Amino acid sequence: MAGFSFPLTIDREEEERVRLAAKQVDLTLNAYREHFSKLPKEQLLTMVAYHHSLQSLKEKERNDTLPVMQRIETLSQLLDEYFRAEG
Repeated sequence: MAGFSFPLTIDREEEERVRLAAKQVDLTLNAYREHFSKLPKEQLLTMVAYHHSLQSLKEKERNDTLPVMQRIETLSQLLDEYFRAEG
């Protein structure tokens, strides 16, 4: 990854995911290298880390079901109160 070798011990079921992550880092690094060819590798790698961190945060926000679950709970309570008052 990025021209470096890392001696990692990983579970066999994680191997494909680890390789894919390394490939994504290399692809992103190459894209930044094309656009910012004069920047040193350290700065490019920092930009890659920032890029992937931002993507991860966006994905977490998209998959965050807590606000929806809280709204469902509130509506459920309102319905319970309504039907108790009607019953």
